[in-house]
Amino acid sequence: MDAFLKKLMQYFRFPVLLAVILTVTGILQFSLMLGNVRGEHFDLKLFQLSPDTIRSMKTVEDTVKTEEDREQAASAVKPVYQYSEEIAKNRASMIKSIFDYVLEVKTSIEEGKTKKEKEAVMQDRVAELREKLNALKTDGQGLRFTDQELTALLEQDNDSLRITRDELTELVKKQLSEPIRTDHVAEIKAKIDKEIREKPEFPEEIRATLVSIGRFSITETEKENPDLTKEQIEQAKASVDPTRILQGQIIVQEGQVIDRDVFRELELAGMLADHTSSKPILGLFLLITLQMAFFFALFRNWKTEEKTKVRDLIITVTIYLLSIVVMELLSLIKNEFEVMIGFLYPVAMAPMLIRLLVNERIAIIITIMTGVAAGVIFQEGYATVIQMEVSLYIIFGGLSSLFFNKGIEKRSRILQTSMGIALVNATFIGFYLLLTQSTYGMTELAYYLVASIVSALLSGALTLGILPFIESAFGILSSFRLIELSSPNHPLLKKILVETPGTYHHSVMVANLADAACEAIGADGLLARVGCYYHDIGKTKRPGFFVENQIGAINPHDSLPAETSRDIIIAHAEDGAKMLEAHKMPKEIIDIARQHHGTSLLKFFYYKEKEKNPAVIESNYRYPGPKPQTKEVAIISVADSVEAAVRSMKEPNAEKIQKLVHAIAQDKLQDGQFDECDLSVRELKKIEAVFCETLNGIFHSRIEYPKPK
Repeated sequence: MDAFLKKLMQYFRFPVLLAVILTVTGILQFSLMLGNVRGEHFDLKLFQLSPDTIRSMKTVEDTVKTEEDREQAASAVKPVYQYSEEIAKNRASMIKSIFDYVLEVKTSIEEGKTKKEKEAVMQDRVAELREKLNALKTDGQGLRFTDQELTALLEQDNDSLRITRDELTELVKKQLSEPIRTDHVAEIKAKIDKEIREKPEFPEEIRATLVSIGRFSITETEKENPDLTKEQIEQAKASVDPTRILQGQIIVQEGQVIDRDVFRELELAGMLADHTSSKPILGLFLLITLQMAFFFALFRNWKTEEKTKVRDLIITVTIYLLSIVVMELLSLIKNEFEVMIGFLYPVAMAPMLIRLLVNERIAIIITIMTGVAAGVIFQEGYATVIQMEVSLYIIFGGLSSLFFNKGIEKRSRILQTSMGIALVNATFIGFYLLLTQSTYGMTELAYYLVASIVSALLSGALTLGILPFIESAFGILSSFRLIELSSPNHPLLKKILVETPGTYHHSVMVANLADAACEAIGADGLLARVGCYYHDIGKTKRPGFFVENQIGAINPHDSLPAETSRDIIIAHAEDGAKMLEAHKMPKEIIDIARQHHGTSLLKFFYYKEKEKNPAVIESNYRYPGPKPQTKEVAIISVADSVEAAVRSMKEPNAEKIQKLVHAIAQDKLQDGQFDECDLSVRELKKIEAVFCETLNGIFHSRIEYPKPK
């Protein structure tokens, strides 16, 4: 896998590679989830029998039925009539004007005229009166009087005319004071006709004329207001709620004839084979695009080595897609049961795997992304767009696994963690069941309880089962693996302890120093600690040739040539690496064993040989390397030298330790041992400070107890 990643990094820059991987991931996710948003479709024809009971997959407005209901509501609206008082006033004014004209013309006849002269000019006055009356506004209908009627009016005395005028006006005003519609006008005209004829105050000679005036005065006083009527119609239409076909609503029962209305509803709901909608597909595309955009931003801005980012990206999307596959497999049987089958999904599988293999931050994002995807996959088609109860169930269960996973030390603890997850699952399901306010039988309650436990146990079991495969495929050294390797029961550690107890003690001391220093600069302290336990495993091949394992004052090197001693000492690094490789140990641990001395000089034997042979070549007394490639190996190389040097000091104190640590660190720096790792001078100073603090704690001054007498 390392070789594959290196090739990828050679051909693509990281942003391009990130975009390509996420695009492929998005396409695969889209393909897996496409069937969940398409819904069911039926190949049906008009007037055939429905083969199944069909429920609507979505809520949609039935526009045809809505329009029918609105038209029906509009037709039920009665015209709006509006009463006008002005009409009564105008008619009364008209009657008064008629009689005022008569009085005016009559006065001109009477003034300064004899009776004979009056009769002579009566003809002219009738014409004059007719002309005045024609000038009256009578709604275009006109009020026509005969010459005899006008003459009769002119022949009446003034007082009689005034009384008649006032009585007729009051009579008309009384009739017009009530709303009169068009279909009642004839009835009211007949009524006023009768009242005029029966009124004794009216002169008999002009009674017929008064009837004509009275009947003409009666008109409709309550007319339809088109604007108000139209407004009422619009209000009636607006008050009609749109007719909707609701999600889950039964459109047609099994065996029912599919008539035109049913066929239209099936078409509107997009459930006919030839009327599928592309909207859900577009919605799924947008959702996946948004998810991939989050992943892109997360990995693009992640501050770590590009090779590590690519590896972790591939692990993340692999586990994410694996989660979707598991959900899809469960969703295949969701329609076979009345219960929520999504509650069986192993909610903590993806979060725990990502937490153990990558980091907690990405595990949180994966938890949320998985929950959203589950909401789409497990949605029941006619219930919701996203099954929120399943989404929240997975999010709560996944986040709880991250909480319970903190500080975990052994793989066996994963199953213990599962019990905590089961409790969270059961609590959430309890919330779900109570909030629905439905009544559940014992069988259903038992299922939900079992589902919460099965989901948690499956999470732990699948995590344990999948973890080794991913570790092996990607060459990942997880914290679980490191903790297992740190166990004293490991065969190689037992070998070191039994065969080289001095080396074992030295390794533990170096591990303490390296772990503390790594934590101080943000390196992997656990990796450094475990690597220290195995870094001198090669010394078990010739334990007596290393000073910490020598008992008494016998040193075999005293009787050996410097070249032989050099070969023995230098060989322990490569011997250790080969032993670790033979035991299939992780590459990181092997690298620590091989690189912890870098290409440093074996000074003691070099100078020993130089005393005999001044022409000795220095490079012959250097370790073959390679130099430390990571911060962890660089720290271990310094810690290894520092621990050995301080242990050999007589009466160590803080000042001596500080000078020694600084000298060793600077010597390695000047010797170029840190040239191939990204350890900075600033970090090196922090490492020196931590070493001094730790060593002062180990080699602190002790109280000298009095000797027994």
